[in-house]
Amino acid sequence: MLIYEYKADGTKAQYAAIDEAIRIVQFIRNTCIRLWMDDHATKNDLQCHCAVLAKKFPFASSLNSQARQASADRAWSAIERFYDNCKQKKTGKKGYPRFQKNNRSVEYKQTGWKLEPDGRHITFTDGCGIGRLRLVGTRDIETFPLKQIKRVRLIRRADGYYVQFAVQAERNIEHIPTGKRVGIDVGLKAFYTDSEGSTVENPRHYRKAEKRLKRLQRRLSRKQKKSKNRKKARQVVAYAHVKVQRQREDFARKQANALVSSHDLIAFEDLHIRNMVKNRHLAKSIHDAGWGQFLAWVKYYAALHGIPVIRVSPHYTSQNCSACGTLVKKTLSIRTHVCTGCGVVLDRDHNAALNILQKALSTVGHTETDAPLSA
Repeated sequence: MLIYEYKADGTKAQYAAIDEAIRIVQFIRNTCIRLWMDDHATKNDLQCHCAVLAKKFPFASSLNSQARQASADRAWSAIERFYDNCKQKKTGKKGYPRFQKNNRSVEYKQTGWKLEPDGRHITFTDGCGIGRLRLVGTRDIETFPLKQIKRVRLIRRADGYYVQFAVQAERNIEHIPTGKRVGIDVGLKAFYTDSEGSTVENPRHYRKAEKRLKRLQRRLSRKQKKSKNRKKARQVVAYAHVKVQRQREDFARKQANALVSSHDLIAFEDLHIRNMVKNRHLAKSIHDAGWGQFLAWVKYYAALHGIPVIRVSPHYTSQNCSACGTLVKKTLSIRTHVCTGCGVVLDRDHNAALNILQKALSTVGHTETDAPLSA
């Protein structure tokens, strides 16, 4: 499934209509959650309940029928995730479904909208009154048959409204073999260090923007509650956070793509980031680095290129010597690995990356592999 995104250009009245459609989606989802809480409703019960809500509430009937069903699907997705966590006996909280307070999107299936042949305008035909929007972007959505467009989403963000098209299509990339295999060790000093000794600098997007974010937050806190000035200040703060988020994602995607394109096998530590951020001294820096997002993109691009990505256990990758295997204990503050057995001297992260690659090569074909070994 490919996602094509455009910015929506419309009038204030159209934006208000989109907001109303988003509120209806939130109302239907929360009502379905309440039905499940009270009567242990099934997925089919939630779908049928959409028609009941449309008859009972005139504002709900203005939303396209399939969009109402998509709202019920959102509710069932939260319920199903809760059931799965319970069955798997997941530790900690199981994710009991909650009522949504700040929904930001509405999803249409294959009705309720009409895309013009030029691919630059879309018209929403249900009773919400959104009407015709201009699509701003460089994607060529018009090249796909309409039957392949399975979902259309309207999303509200801090800097405006966006239209997403979910297209049923496969993206194939021909990988050019390089003969290189690499292990990477993600960190805070350097974003990651590979088994060849190369490092990528940690951009620290949030840390660089933190001073400005604090200043904007102080301005927001001084505004009178429920005033127009407070609403404007809140939008400025939200946009500043969106900018940091986009910087982090752009960096992660580019680094992941470059890493996958230049190697035939990639190995990394199977880190439990959720547990690592419980350390209050490192939590902000770990979140700022965005390791999880980066590794998710590595696996995504590796699947497109058809190369293996192997997760290995992180135990002793920093402590063992990559040359002779001698255990050399060191704290986080010690950044150089000096082996007491063979005398090899390496950067701590470089030594860890070598150990990660060695572990991966010994587990090729086992369950830790995230991509086929056909490359």
